[in-house]
Amino acid sequence: MNQTEIINLFTKKTLGLTFVLSAAAMAFAQDKVGVSGSVVNKSNQPVPYASVTFSNKANKLLSDATLTDEKGQYKLDLAPGNYDITIEAIDYKKSLVNKEITAAGSIGALSIEPETSATNVKTQDIQGVTITVQATKPYKVELDKKTYDPSQDIVSKGGNLQDVLTNVPSVSVDTDGTVSMRGSSNVKFLINGKPSALLGIDDGANALQSIPADQIEKIEVITNPSSKFEASGTSGILNIILKKNKKVGFNGNITGTLGYFPRTALNANLSWRKNKWTWFLNGGGGYSENKSKNDTETTYHNITFPSIPANQIEQPKDIQQYQLQNSTNKSYNNNYNASAGFVYDISDKTSLNVSGVVRTFEGDTNETLNTYNEFYRYSMTAPQQWNFMQSYVERNSVGTNKNLAFQGDVGLDHKFDDKGQNLSLSLSLQRNRSNNNSNILETENSAFSLQDITSRKSINKTVVGKADYELPIGEKSKIEAGYRLDINSNDYDNTVTSTADNPFLPNYNNTTEYREIFNAFYLQFKSKVGKLGYQLGLRDELSNVKINYSNLNPQFEPINKTKNYNNLFPSIFLSYDLSKDNQILVNYSRRIDRPRAFFMVPFPNYTNSQNIFEGNIDLNPSYVDSYEVGYSISRKKFTVNPTLYYRHATDDTKMLVYRPDESESVFYTKPINLGNDDRYGLDLNFTYDPFSWLKIMGSLDLFGYKTTGIAYYTTKDVEGNDKIGSMDFTGDGFSTRARLNTTFKLDKTLSVQLQGFYRGAQKSANQNTQDMYALNLGASKTIWKGDGTIAFNIQDIFNTRSREVFSFNSDYTRRNYMQWQPRQFSISLTYRFKQGEKIEQPKRKKDINANDSGGDEQGGPM
Repeated sequence: MNQTEIINLFTKKTLGLTFVLSAAAMAFAQDKVGVSGSVVNKSNQPVPYASVTFSNKANKLLSDATLTDEKGQYKLDLAPGNYDITIEAIDYKKSLVNKEITAAGSIGALSIEPETSATNVKTQDIQGVTITVQATKPYKVELDKKTYDPSQDIVSKGGNLQDVLTNVPSVSVDTDGTVSMRGSSNVKFLINGKPSALLGIDDGANALQSIPADQIEKIEVITNPSSKFEASGTSGILNIILKKNKKVGFNGNITGTLGYFPRTALNANLSWRKNKWTWFLNGGGGYSENKSKNDTETTYHNITFPSIPANQIEQPKDIQQYQLQNSTNKSYNNNYNASAGFVYDISDKTSLNVSGVVRTFEGDTNETLNTYNEFYRYSMTAPQQWNFMQSYVERNSVGTNKNLAFQGDVGLDHKFDDKGQNLSLSLSLQRNRSNNNSNILETENSAFSLQDITSRKSINKTVVGKADYELPIGEKSKIEAGYRLDINSNDYDNTVTSTADNPFLPNYNNTTEYREIFNAFYLQFKSKVGKLGYQLGLRDELSNVKINYSNLNPQFEPINKTKNYNNLFPSIFLSYDLSKDNQILVNYSRRIDRPRAFFMVPFPNYTNSQNIFEGNIDLNPSYVDSYEVGYSISRKKFTVNPTLYYRHATDDTKMLVYRPDESESVFYTKPINLGNDDRYGLDLNFTYDPFSWLKIMGSLDLFGYKTTGIAYYTTKDVEGNDKIGSMDFTGDGFSTRARLNTTFKLDKTLSVQLQGFYRGAQKSANQNTQDMYALNLGASKTIWKGDGTIAFNIQDIFNTRSREVFSFNSDYTRRNYMQWQPRQFSISLTYRFKQGEKIEQPKRKKDINANDSGGDEQGGPM
């Protein structure tokens, strides 16, 4: 079955299930009567857009809910009976009344009181410590993570995961889609608490752009995970929680988006709940275009001209003096995704959850690379001398990228009693296939030079098995234990053909089999004594990695490499309640940065003959010890959450850039283990609501860094003699990341949001990265009596989101300018239908790794 057939099949299934669910919802309708009323405050003023929930005490299936309009009034149809009525609104206390509905008509005004306490708060027991946070804020701070709610992010509406991440506290997204936390890019991504085929093998920018913002429930930022979580990701974990509705009956919403650069998208979230069954179906797709720029300017120093014997026959190599490269890349992308599943309550204590995901991505690229060279060439005829030369090279690359990913998950949850003794079993099967092809034509001084044809194929297969057990001891203590098995298989098949006599090509015609197996065990104890909460944990991970690599280079011996690791990862979490809304949090954990499979393949892909990426099969993990001290204070109009942190990494992974032959303008980039990397700083997040019409959210990361290590390599000088070169990574400095989000509520239905981002300059011994800023604007209006929302946004108003880097070594300096995505704007329309009553699950339905704070939609420990 080809990809087009798969897409058509899922489209038909999606439409079919929608009709079935709609018909089923109508089938459960009973004789109902029209009920109306209003919601007012203590001054008898109407309260617009309040949530009014009618819970039928005899039959939950007859429950329903609605929103008041701009005049505080509502209407709905209900079956006669006795109802508990819950009224909720922002900045008001929750109110509960009981009424008997016997006939059609008005039930009068329901009164609701303003919130009189410091904040409208909710508490959650996370990692054994109760954290009190504001319920109406876009993010909340817990013991070992921040939870961000993108529903209040107007700028990202109609966008994708990458757009949402640009506004998440402690997270920054670079111009090329690279995601970092607190200045470090070693971030572990999870979907619903586990690695996912949705993100592909290499977690690239294309994967982030293929997940619609409308399907994201929340994002967990875990800067210092406990032993219960997978130890990978020295910067932390980003857990993307996708939507799973829990409302009675048939519910859903659909969002359409139009934008420029041309972008179209249509996404839907559907759910149906009855008795012991909960079904959900999410899906959509879209088309997008993009244009990126990349300019590189290189100047060579300490040029020497070797003496050439008069009787030499072989032409000496040219000596490069200067090079300027300008690249423009246009991409045209189609992506589709669908997820479906159900939760079935086998009994009051046991539940089964099953889900499946499919994602397709097709992209076409057209890149033009213009290169201007200044160099010296030796004349073999009289007069025999070095002559100054110039050349103009134009390189056109047309490429295709096709990706198809599947994922299936099954879980069984059992609650032994009502005291919190639980067992969770989970299994996830994933497969991702990616095919990349390029046809490259190159001309020099307007004459045909060469043609390269490349093909890169990869298949990733993953199995994740998990078992978690929780045993309460008394009212305030708990023991947690678990086991996890990861089996990952990556197969790479690369082919390159060329009309040129290129000595590098045999290395790039290769196959690689990469296998890794992880076995992990963890044990945690958590408790609370008075105002002091604590958690002690230990994780043991056993890793086995096998690499089989071969290529067409006749001088290259096939590689069969096996690596085994056994590491312990302790964690300590402490909290102390200074008062009701003030806490001090202290924690420590040890983490690991495992090399990506891509980095360990000796020659993973071919781009051009002047910039070569060389993998390192001997690359080893690096380790990080992470310490944090945090403080949380919450008041009626503001919250402040400062965190001091320090990270110490050993055997740090660094990128060595060198020339193996100084007579050629060929640069190699190779990952190596070298020296230490220390980072320390202040991560400050805050919210401030000075007025009812103005809300401010900001984050500030002030961090220092210190790196050590000098890499040595063998190169050849212009005369062909061996020499030792070096690259100094030693350096220290200070940098900043800042973000400010201001939302103006112009009236009851219209809001405007302005986002600003700043990334400070950063320096090391051999590289300077310039500072960067960007400004985004969004507006959102509620329409159709609360059932619809129309939103407009502009990303990067002043077109300033770019990166400029200066690199230097003893024999060259280089300037690089990159803009991954230019200014864009879009408009989106969302329609919501049949908003049923939101009901909590009778028990936690854990996903593969649910933690203590979540329901069945929540990701958790790894």
